Amino acid sequence: MISDPYLGKYITCVSARSTDKEILKKAQDGGIATTLMVYALEEGIIDGTIVAGEGDRPWEPKPVVAMSREDILKAQGTKYSISPQISWLKEATRSFGLDKVGVTGVCCQMQAVRKAQLYPINMRDVPGKVALTVGLFCMENFPYKSLQTIVEDHAAQSLGSVKKMEITKGKFWVHTERGNVATVPLKATHKYEQPGCHVCLDYVSNLGDISTGSVGSPEGWSTVFIRTKKGNEVWSKAVAAGMFETKPIEDVKPGLELLTKLAKEKIDKNRKTLEERRNFGVNKALRDPYA
Repeated sequence: MISDPYLGKYITCVSARSTDKEILKKAQDGGIATTLMVYALEEGIIDGTIVAGEGDRPWEPKPVVAMSREDILKAQGTKYSISPQISWLKEATRSFGLDKVGVTGVCCQMQAVRKAQLYPINMRDVPGKVALTVGLFCMENFPYKSLQTIVEDHAAQSLGSVKKMEITKGKFWVHTERGNVATVPLKATHKYEQPGCHVCLDYVSNLGDISTGSVGSPEGWSTVFIRTKKGNEVWSKAVAAGMFETKPIEDVKPGLELLTKLAKEKIDKNRKTLEERRNFGVNKALRDPYA
């Protein structure tokens, strides 16, 4: 087990991408989370999974209990507005009757799942039914109205025309269905971020069974951390079944150096925010788990 102050604990780390051509067509990067959940569902590792599905408005995600390959594929792609996945954890086990639940989510949501398992207040019988968690790298997130402002006011694109959004190379990128590409400097988006993102001390979802994101890997690939015994078991079987092609993270660019740099920037910056709040008398109960 490797332990890193910014990347968390993990068994191994690789660069990977899905071999499923249908998934890759709409994948944000390497299609890791989608392929993992499809594989886990088809192999009976999970009965269903909570994903960020389509909401009532363009690019407004909402929690969906996906119980088929088709439902999982509908939720593909990164949404930069939060989807309250964990609010459906109890719903998945009781209303949908799932005994083995998969959960995909960002760093704070992986923390919430683990807290629910440790302190199952109002979640009787739920903790033992979490069968697989896949965490996503996350620097920040935006309220829906803020996302709308970034896309429509700053990038001058209709939210309903957007095909894909991504944050890379210091910019917020907006790709439309008609092939237009607009960018917004990240420094112009910071004021729109969720306030909770400024006290988060995790960049790589280090409490997931497996965590993944684009940073550190070449375009079209994803960096994947295998973090737990369960994660290692599922990942090993999926790779053996030909679901992914992989490369040692040491063999690709930019590799863990860039990932560590960004994780350090987020965590160090947010530690300062926490300290400022403590000194001001706000959030005195907050404790830095990495201190």
